Amino acid sequence: MKIKFLSFILLIWNISIFAQKESPLKTKDFRVQKAWVDSTYNAMNLDQKIGQLFMVDIFSSKSKAETDRIKDLIKENYIGGVIFSKGDPMRQAKLNNEYQELANVPLLIAMDAEWGLAMRLDSTYAFPWNMTLGAIEDNNLIKKTGAQIAKHCKRLGVHINFAPVVDINNNPANPIIGNRSFGENKENVTQKSIAFMEGMHSEGVLSSAKHFPGHGDTDVDSHKSLPTLDFSKKRLDSLELYPFRKMIKAGVSSIMIGHLNVPALEPRTNFPSSLSKPIVTDLLQKKLDYKGLVFTDALNMRGVADYDEPGEIDLAAFLAGNDILLISENVPKASEKIKQAYLENIISEKRLEKSVKKILSAKYKVGLNHYQPVDTNYLIEDLNNIHNDVLYEELLENAITVIKNNKGILPIKNLDKEKIAYVNLGENLTETSFLQQLKKYTKVDHIKSDHLGGLLEKLKDYNLVIVGYHKSNSSPWSSYKFSDNELVWLHEIARNHKTVLSVFARPYAILDITSTTNLEGIILGYQNSKIAQEKTAQVIFGALPAKGKLPVSLGKNFPVGTKFTTPSLKRLSYGLPESVGVNSAKLNRIDSIAKIAVDKEMTPGLQMIVARKGKVIYQKNFGYHTYEKNIKVTDSSIYDLASLTKIMATLPLVMELEEQETIQLNTRLKDILPIAVNSNKANTTLKEMLSHYAKFRAWIPFYLHTLSEDRTHASPKYFRSKKTGIFNVPVANNFYMRNDYQDTIYQDIIASDLRIKKEYKYSDLPYYLLKNYLEHHYNSSLSYISRKRIYESLGANYMGYLPLNRFHKDEITPSEIDDYWRFSKIQGTVHDQGAAMFGGVGGHAGVFSNANDVAKMMQMYLNKGTYGNIQYFKPETIDKFNTCYYCDEDVRRGVGFDKPQLKEVGPTCGCVSMTSFGHSGFTGTFAWADPEEEIVYIFLSNRTYPFASNRKLITENIRTHIQELIYESISY
Repeated sequence: MKIKFLSFILLIWNISIFAQKESPLKTKDFRVQKAWVDSTYNAMNLDQKIGQLFMVDIFSSKSKAETDRIKDLIKENYIGGVIFSKGDPMRQAKLNNEYQELANVPLLIAMDAEWGLAMRLDSTYAFPWNMTLGAIEDNNLIKKTGAQIAKHCKRLGVHINFAPVVDINNNPANPIIGNRSFGENKENVTQKSIAFMEGMHSEGVLSSAKHFPGHGDTDVDSHKSLPTLDFSKKRLDSLELYPFRKMIKAGVSSIMIGHLNVPALEPRTNFPSSLSKPIVTDLLQKKLDYKGLVFTDALNMRGVADYDEPGEIDLAAFLAGNDILLISENVPKASEKIKQAYLENIISEKRLEKSVKKILSAKYKVGLNHYQPVDTNYLIEDLNNIHNDVLYEELLENAITVIKNNKGILPIKNLDKEKIAYVNLGENLTETSFLQQLKKYTKVDHIKSDHLGGLLEKLKDYNLVIVGYHKSNSSPWSSYKFSDNELVWLHEIARNHKTVLSVFARPYAILDITSTTNLEGIILGYQNSKIAQEKTAQVIFGALPAKGKLPVSLGKNFPVGTKFTTPSLKRLSYGLPESVGVNSAKLNRIDSIAKIAVDKEMTPGLQMIVARKGKVIYQKNFGYHTYEKNIKVTDSSIYDLASLTKIMATLPLVMELEEQETIQLNTRLKDILPIAVNSNKANTTLKEMLSHYAKFRAWIPFYLHTLSEDRTHASPKYFRSKKTGIFNVPVANNFYMRNDYQDTIYQDIIASDLRIKKEYKYSDLPYYLLKNYLEHHYNSSLSYISRKRIYESLGANYMGYLPLNRFHKDEITPSEIDDYWRFSKIQGTVHDQGAAMFGGVGGHAGVFSNANDVAKMMQMYLNKGTYGNIQYFKPETIDKFNTCYYCDEDVRRGVGFDKPQLKEVGPTCGCVSMTSFGHSGFTGTFAWADPEEEIVYIFLSNRTYPFASNRKLITENIRTHIQELIYESISY
């Protein structure tokens, strides 16, 4: 007897713990709300009261005859609500307004917008599915998602979103829930459901927990048949009902009853839960003490519709305890059935009043006591603003999950030691966003073949393979399974190579893989959206850390909660301006300046990159390689960097030696260059030279001495059209210089007069001498040294000297039509004449690159010498070279780096910090970094094509005007 009494006490305590203290439909001005509800109810006749119980569906894409049918139901049956389905937002808004105009009591408007309005409407936004969100550990992000979706609902005049799905999906074979669930861990599902709900409530939109009592562990779609939950009461109470109890306590606005056969809760055989009084009334409303709205799931679904005739089903659903009958198959017939039951005292006035007043309370809570029509002005724009993408990016950055990471293969670290291939499986077998993003970090080759043998043969030379498995992102129900053929290919690739698998599909796809032993890394992107692909690539290369946690179990090797947190390697990431405090609308104003530059033929084309806080937020290309407009500028177009070479190649090598104490800033030329010992430059220090404060001449036109006397052609004394004997220095196409002339150039520099006055004068000459020193010190070419010591490990595979050795000519923008010395089109060989006379490898010019790789170098400097987990320089070294030592003498330069102007005229917009630094190049290039605002700005062009006399880009200050707009776009 004591045991029974104790059990009773525990039951009462359990119910009281989870009981809803008051209705979730109650507002702060409860008395005013009650007065409106009572007066509205009392003004209704019986037909109008019954009409409130019905919420009918309409596709805004349907014909006028179909949409007019709803008007008839409003006028003749007094329906209480409408659930909109497929269509477009503008037509829905107009129909909404028309329907509301006809209603005596404003209609409660609903939608299924579990992952946003795009679940039903075109031209609207789709947020990640719940399964993706289930991988996120920060539930504040789930709340933000619920709030953002609610904003869209509210803007479109939707009052209740049938979300969140709180079903615990612990059955991989579930055909209808799956991605719609937050996962299989009941606590994770519950907390995320509550967070999502709170977000919706914060924006004044009602929530709905579905599908009571739990649709997760089923393998039948209730749209097509009646699923069975054949579990004990104990199991149901501890698992399926758990999130519902918690949601009730947290104040969920409504609960939707699923069409399910639950023998443990309903004794009648194959009896739908939506028609079951023991489930809807006794369990939900009495035992769980739920006081909010109770919806049936759609009554036209076969899981319930097959049970009885239209009308009879509606009556049974109402008698079971449901408040709103969703998508009745026959409203007039159902209304008549309910009315007849009322008149026969089967339905009491109290019972009808209870449901109708709950419905009216919900209408008051969403403001329908002061109904306002939907404003259609800028509707599409408001539903698709930039904040959606910012949130989506943040969600994916937190969701992407690494579930296997043998030997810490992720993130990929030593780029100079990896030769990487990419293989695409699944769908979208062309160049994916994933592959494009991978290529921004290092050289990644897309390997394809029609048969496995051919593929494996092509992969022999690679030591790392990234496999991207892509499936349709069109809906959460899309096919996600590997084909048998794909499983064989994946097995053979992994058996023969170090392999990382990236899955852009439902995580259950992993279950098809018989053995994952040979896969070194597995990363889940969950969805095949562009953002998911890009962010996954960024995690793979350490631009972003992996933060996600597996929301479901994938066999014994990957239990629910599996995660490997990977570090950030301080490589550039890529994203939206707003994520780092920049206004994208303002930033995009630079487009117009770039277009003007191209349209007015200041340059044939250009590349631009803007990064802030380590994230590239703007990467665009304009124009063509030439004015003939045959080849468009793309991310991979390669430009002659001209004087950017100074800080891309020579300076970092000098910094490295200074850090190693091989040289010092006060080291004199005579100490490192024997040819300078007895010259007028013997005591010139590196600091003076690199600050352009050494009285050197600006430049010497060495090439002029090699022309014929009438200057109409190059002298055969110095040049040949074919490589022979000592004529082996390639200057241009079919243009070879005698190799001993380089010694003459060095002698000319050493013997040149110094300027009389010691003042700031920009000069290329120090970098000729530093090239000589560096190549002798390393006993190698500057081209090889810079590539091996910097570019390869940086992942700057587009950057380097002599680009024709690595790229097709059409990938390289031409820099000039030389009609004064080389008499040819200069494309792929350096524009600068002096650097050309050193075979294209100069200390001051000769490096080619795209903007993306220049940005890596500048970001490394901005990171105080660190990039990709490699410390190239100590922070104090960066500071030492980024110091203006002679500012008091009106010398703005740092040591090698250019600095902002000290007076009105200079290299920048005048709006940058004095700690900022960079350089510009003669061909129309510019690179600048600002530590205070954490901005990197890269501008590459070939303004010298076809003729260097075109100075419009410079005289119009295009590069600095753009820089000014960048700074104006900073919002915080």
